Amino acid sequence: MAEHEHVRVAVIGSGFGGLGAAVRLRREGITDFVVLERADGVGGTWRDNSYPGCACDVPSHLYSFSFAPNPDWPRTFSGQQHIRAYLEHVTDLFGLRPHIRFDSEVELMTWDAGNLRWEIETARGTLTADVVVSATGPLSDPKIPEIPGLASFPGKVFHSARWEHDYDLRGKRVAMVGTGASAIQIVPAIQPRVGRLTLFQRTPPWVMPRLDRAISGAERRLHRSVPFTTQLRRGLLWGIRELQVQAFTKHPDELGLVEQLAKRNMARAVKDPALRAKLTPDYRIGCKRILLSSEYYPALARPNVDVVASGLSEIRGSTVVAADGTEAEVDAIIFGTGFHVTDMPIAERVVGAEGITLAESWKNGMQALRGAAAAGFPNWMTIIGPNTGLGNSSMILMIESQLNYMADYLRQLDVLGGCTALDARPAAVEDWNRKVQERMKRTVWNTGGCTSWYLDASGRNTTIWPGTTSEFRRATRRVDLAEYEVIRKTATTATTDGKPAGMAVQKAETAVQKAGTAAEKTVAAVPQSEGAA
Repeated sequence: MAEHEHVRVAVIGSGFGGLGAAVRLRREGITDFVVLERADGVGGTWRDNSYPGCACDVPSHLYSFSFAPNPDWPRTFSGQQHIRAYLEHVTDLFGLRPHIRFDSEVELMTWDAGNLRWEIETARGTLTADVVVSATGPLSDPKIPEIPGLASFPGKVFHSARWEHDYDLRGKRVAMVGTGASAIQIVPAIQPRVGRLTLFQRTPPWVMPRLDRAISGAERRLHRSVPFTTQLRRGLLWGIRELQVQAFTKHPDELGLVEQLAKRNMARAVKDPALRAKLTPDYRIGCKRILLSSEYYPALARPNVDVVASGLSEIRGSTVVAADGTEAEVDAIIFGTGFHVTDMPIAERVVGAEGITLAESWKNGMQALRGAAAAGFPNWMTIIGPNTGLGNSSMILMIESQLNYMADYLRQLDVLGGCTALDARPAAVEDWNRKVQERMKRTVWNTGGCTSWYLDASGRNTTIWPGTTSEFRRATRRVDLAEYEVIRKTATTATTDGKPAGMAVQKAETAVQKAGTAAEKTVAAVPQSEGAA
């Protein structure tokens, strides 16, 4: 890669968000872009998470791009290898490989106010970009808790997202820490192989049966020969989840029936009343993500499994000690303890217009305008940003909505012309997030009586979108220039007191209105991506 290469758009990450952004850029006629990927292959979280049993808990036909349907999904819920293969297929289908720079971890992004562009330092050199689209995702950096004695543990230690495939678990005494989405897939996959499995559970999850099955050859042939049937299947899956949302966002008390179904699922597999008591949650279903598995409870009932209803608190040599004093001798510790979701590490590497990092700007909690733009960080936007997560549907729906917003953002810059940047107005960011948090108050994620990874250190839900995917799509269809300051580069780039003087913030409402009108005409002439269904 050439030193100080300049591109119009730099996309960070090559998971669903980054590849989706790359496809959308090409569909918008933009080819002057790069995708910066820290690893040696595409796939994001579906590349990194390759643990035994790894699979998606969203139906395959809904967990895929609307513009790249896959008629050949082998199962109703796909495994990691099939999802990663799908992302490789998308990469090749849309000719994205020439744009991707592998082994190019972003080390620092700094806003150059004098030239209205981002300077990006990567592991393979420096480049500049007019616009940065950060698609690193919330499930990219594993979180391992600080446990006293962990550094001196003589056995094997790894996180579920960094699985040690060369380590043979057969006959080993294994501690599994955590009972989230990864753990409930790992436990049944390794239980038959290990000598003894000790599961450290701080909070039991609600688990519903996983109604997975093979998709028949006849179904796949139908989807290939009549593509509309694939769209119809996706639409039905989307509609069912869209109708379910209100129970989570407006009427959590209606979830009691679902809790009864979950309890029956447990009772069928777990006959020991003491174990059932350990596994029964004391919070409203949906407060934490509802997990899907038909094998988790049967695995916990096996004689070589111990469930410790307490978190891991200390390690003494090869002995792991729970907060309640329970001890176990183990050969390996596997952490299924999630990711840095509300404190995204990439934020430490983004330095904005005021010379502060995004992490500093977000020290009191993440917030962004329509989940995309942060005040003080011009021409920088994120895919899967604050409050864009879902508790019961497919994140691909939200990603595609954000791609609509990204595309219109770039159109607006084109209409404004010249060397121009858009910076979200602090008042607009605050107003958007005030409305989001107000809606959040009555949702099950805030009222359900649990502490989940959706909440940040101050207990604020900065992760979940408190509405339907349709509402979010409407909210992100177009960029409202009134929510942004328009920054233009002037003729001079001289500096005064070390600060750029060659820049002016255009605040005249007439200019914004003219640009907005022109942009609307442009949008009307450009086909939008498919709807959520």
